[in-house]
Amino acid sequence: MEQILISVGAAIFGFLGTVHLVYTFFTDKFEAYDSDVTKAMKNTTPILTKDTTMWNAWIGFNASHSLGAIVFGAIYLPMAVSHFHVVRESMWLLHLPVLVGVSYLALAKKYWFKIPFIGILVSTICFSCAALLANL
Repeated sequence: MEQILISVGAAIFGFLGTVHLVYTFFTDKFEAYDSDVTKAMKNTTPILTKDTTMWNAWIGFNASHSLGAIVFGAIYLPMAVSHFHVVRESMWLLHLPVLVGVSYLALAKKYWFKIPFIGILVSTICFSCAALLANL
């Protein structure tokens, strides 16, 4: 059961990251409704550096965020499917998904919207139940 729960949780993370990456590069879903805001982002630099625009930083942050979720899922899904004994025998590998899930859940609650929050909540519940069952 733990193996299935971690697999499901990892698959959800990977799926959400993939959808986010597709939305970042192939749709207009991250543009502002107010086109003046998008235009301003494309023409404004952050105080930190003039080497980029707020728009490029926005796209880069979204892309790197997506890649983090994809890589996390891409590591844990095959580990859970093919090498679950490694995960089960390591307190770190068993509890890391719970920590990552709770961290993403806090971000989703404060900064994002309902769909990623629900997906991350389900994933985190899967990871937590797996860790609990493995410790019994």
